Amino acid sequence: MSGTANGSLTLTLDGSNKSLSVPLRSGTIGPQAADISKLYGSLGIFTYDIGYGATAACESKITYIDGDEGVLLHRGYPIDQLAEQSNFLEVAYLMLNGELPNKAEADEFHKGVMHHTMLHEQLRSFFSGFRRDAHPMAVMCGVVGALSAFYHDSLDITNEQHREISAFRLIAKLPTIAAWAYKYNIGQPFMYPRNDLGYAENFLYMMNAVPAEEYKVNPILARAMDRIFILHADHEQNASTSTVRLAGSTGANPFACIAAGIASLWGPAHGGANEAVLKMLEEIGSPENIPAFIEKVKDKNSGVRLMGFGHRVYKNYDPRAKIMQQTCHEVLKELGIKGDKMLDMAAELERIALHDEYFISKKLYPNVDFYSGIILKAMGIPTSMFTVLFAVARTVGWISQWKEMIEDKTQRIGRPRQIYTGSPLRDFVPASKRG
Repeated sequence: MSGTANGSLTLTLDGSNKSLSVPLRSGTIGPQAADISKLYGSLGIFTYDIGYGATAACESKITYIDGDEGVLLHRGYPIDQLAEQSNFLEVAYLMLNGELPNKAEADEFHKGVMHHTMLHEQLRSFFSGFRRDAHPMAVMCGVVGALSAFYHDSLDITNEQHREISAFRLIAKLPTIAAWAYKYNIGQPFMYPRNDLGYAENFLYMMNAVPAEEYKVNPILARAMDRIFILHADHEQNASTSTVRLAGSTGANPFACIAAGIASLWGPAHGGANEAVLKMLEEIGSPENIPAFIEKVKDKNSGVRLMGFGHRVYKNYDPRAKIMQQTCHEVLKELGIKGDKMLDMAAELERIALHDEYFISKKLYPNVDFYSGIILKAMGIPTSMFTVLFAVARTVGWISQWKEMIEDKTQRIGRPRQIYTGSPLRDFVPASKRG
């Protein structure tokens, strides 16, 4: 462990003469952590932490979050600076390599990614094995998991060059897989990637173009999509990232690990939140219904929740939400959408949440999902594709975290403990003697 040792914590087991001095370790920034790796061996006990909310399972140099202050850093750079001044592939390089690229490095990385945008031609027929009405996330899980059967020339995770090629392939091919999942669902022909376009431009082209006519990508919409990708690129040790790391700790190939991450992201409590925001706004119906809706939210017995507000980590304004709000206005203006009912309702809900003492006391600030769903809906992307776009963006974070874990010599296979609450030891009773 490379975290700096800084003091210790002494634990004494009641009713015994056993005690253990636990070292406290500090990262670059953030709270200290008690290194309890020797707890079970010394005292014969282990910790109980549902959801691992107070447990660090790894060290990482990639992402830092301060939820109380509303801070999100990637390799030390604030998310707002990256979203406003950088682009997605530059952020991807940063996450994978630790530093921002110079022009030559950025050009080479862009070329390396775009070189791998094509899918193996046999994968075209793989899509036809799914029903037309299959959820795109089901298709994503299946196709990404199958990549190891088509690209088995780079599956040696101990080989640095293989890890690099796998990273390029995953970052490059996820947009193609996502766009093809959409095209398959709506019955349109697949559009092959165009490597002369930028990363977000190419994705929008594959999503919206058809062979029968020319399609030009709107630069404002491409920039909005690029920002959405940046804002969702990584978010520390969340459920899907932890899933990728846990799968990777077994030595599984990177394609299998990312497929596992996609499956975890599919859960509505993780990747489906922006879809839930749109559903909430549709149920509210119109701005005049908001007061009655807010009263239901405040009634703990109603079961009604204010979607898009609050976060497991952030107890302040989600820094990504401010950028998403700005992007939302840019997209609606570009598309000529004025007086949008959903946007009006969103703005009023935000105003109430930021000024009503009930929501202030509970620290229910807007999060990144609050506006992203409105943006995607305005761009004509169906709600079933929202989590798919999340997966495309988060693949950069997943593969960066996977690569960091593989290269960390202190890591070992993940193996959480449990408190067993089942039956104690008992003898088997033959069927003839059971009551």
